[in-house]
Order: sequence, then structure tokens, then C-alpha cells
Amino acid sequence: MPVTLNAVAAHAGVSTSTASRALSGHPAVLPDTRRRVAASAVELGYHPNRMASALRTRRSGLVGLVVNNLRNATFHVIAETLQAWGAENGQQVLICTTGGDPVREAAFLHTVRTHRLDGVVVAGSGANGDLVNGLVGAGCAVVTMNREVPGARAPSVMSDYATAARLATEHLIALGHTRIAAIEGPPDVTSGRLHHEGFAGAMADAGLPVDDDLVCRGAFHTTFGVDSTRRMLQLADPPTGLVVTNHEASFGVLPVLGEFGIDVPGRLSVVLTEDEPFWGFWSPPLTVVDNRADVLASRAADLLLTQLGTGDDNEPEATEDLIAPVLRERGSTAPPPG
Repeated sequence: MPVTLNAVAAHAGVSTSTASRALSGHPAVLPDTRRRVAASAVELGYHPNRMASALRTRRSGLVGLVVNNLRNATFHVIAETLQAWGAENGQQVLICTTGGDPVREAAFLHTVRTHRLDGVVVAGSGANGDLVNGLVGAGCAVVTMNREVPGARAPSVMSDYATAARLATEHLIALGHTRIAAIEGPPDVTSGRLHHEGFAGAMADAGLPVDDDLVCRGAFHTTFGVDSTRRMLQLADPPTGLVVTNHEASFGVLPVLGEFGIDVPGRLSVVLTEDEPFWGFWSPPLTVVDNRADVLASRAADLLLTQLGTGDDNEPEATEDLIAPVLRERGSTAPPPG
């Protein structure tokens, strides 16, 4: 005979309604109670009828996450944080990796709507604003993340890209560098545009010119980092400081520095604007600006949970939260040579 919800409630020492809310991830249930009910359900072998529950509550117990890939440390941390949040709140998280392709992203957003997922966090291409608004209008909880989505009527959480680049650049300026290079993302992408604004703003505030020969803006790809670094190092007057705001390119930058025998930081100081677990173990350990991806994801989860918990048919306010980055000074920066 199948185990009933009443049996789970009795085993956990709570009412049947509390057990139901705990297993559905209702925000009013205390975390300790939720864990106790979940443990009882596992011990007794209780398996809720998801289809019947969805018809009764109009909830699927599923939320989506759209990211470009899971190789990037930021996206990886976002995915892990949301998975942990889902486990705490009775939600399964379905992850879609798009490779930055708006068409693949659009296909998943259609799936979110047709399968009536409870919500979705979109950290993707920045396109598909109409589909995002369609989800909002249909009552789906939506949060956009790290890319501007023009016209979207949903709350967003953003890394403060401009401040990240500014912190990196100001750190080098404070050490005495005046000839500072930057390897950045595409100018038509949110992060690429804002990173450049932060870099150029810090240089201007210090009264330093931005040398076009020292600024490379291009694809999120390792080969772009390789080509840009080689070109800069072969200049007649190469830089003494380098800010890398294009995360994918950084994996091409570092091997080229080794290829050219560049002493870091003796000859060239390097700052990256995204952390990786192994950057601290590099030789030398790399100075980074940490975008605090865990905080970013937790804030997105809070916004999602707020929408799920209100039961309000009104559309959410299209707010924008900026998550402040933190400079983590390690061993790859020093005063310029001479």
C-alpha cells in the first residue's frame, strides 16, 4: 500500500497541511520543519503524485535556469547555488546551456511556458525580451541575470561590471602603472560595454590616456586572448599592467605570457575580473576582482521565491540589483619595473 501524506505528517510530528506545504517548498515553512518532513518522506518511501499536485496547486515544482555554459566558474556557481536553493524549497531546477545561442534560449523559454514551470532564471543571451514578457504575463516567476534584456518586465540581478573593471584598473594605477592594457569582451554585449566604461573611467579619472593599441575588444574565446596578448607583447612600447575582463580570453592570455617568458609581476602585472577556484594556486597566485557569483545567485533565488510565495497576479516590479565586486589582491601585481 502506498505511503500517504498523513503517514509522513504523523512521522514528522506535524499537521498534514504543514507536511504538504513543506514538501511543496512553501516559503512560510521553517527550514528545520522542511528538512524534518523531507527526512520522514524519504524514510517512509513517500512519493507524491506530482501530476495531481500540479492540478490542485497550479504548481509544477520545477524552475528553469538558462546559462551560456557550465565551464565558466560564474555560471557553475550560479547553477550549484540554485540547485541547493531548490533542494531547500521543494523545487527541482532544470538547467539549459545555450552556448550563447538566442535560438536555443528561445526554445527553452517556450518549453518553460508550455510545460508550465513555476519560474525561470535567465542568465543567457540578453535577447528574447518578448518571450520573457510573455512568461511574466502568464504568471511565471522570472528573474533575469547578468545581461540586459531590453524591455523586459522582470526583476534583474547584475554583476557590477563597470565597478569590477574600475577596481582592477585603479589597483594598477595605485601601484604606479600608467601604461595599462585591457582585454575585453565584445562592445555590443552588456559585460563588454560596462567593463570598458569602468576601465576608461578609471584611466580618465587618473588623467591617463587610453591607448587604442592597448585595448582589445572581441570574442569570448581563448584564441582571442592568445592573439591579443601576442600582439600587445610585440609592441615597441608594451604595457606594464594588464586588466583582463574577458574571462574566456584569460585562458589564452596566461599561456602566452609563459611562452614569451614574461615575469609576472616583475615585468607585467595582471588582474582578472572573474575568479576561478585554481587562480589562487597559479604561479604566481592571480590578483582578481571577485564578482561574488554565490551572492548573485542567492539574490536571484530570493527574488524568484518572493514571486512564487506571493500568489499575486500582478506583474513583479522590474527592479535591478547590482552586486558589488571585491578585489582580492594576490601575487600577480606589483609596481612597474624601473
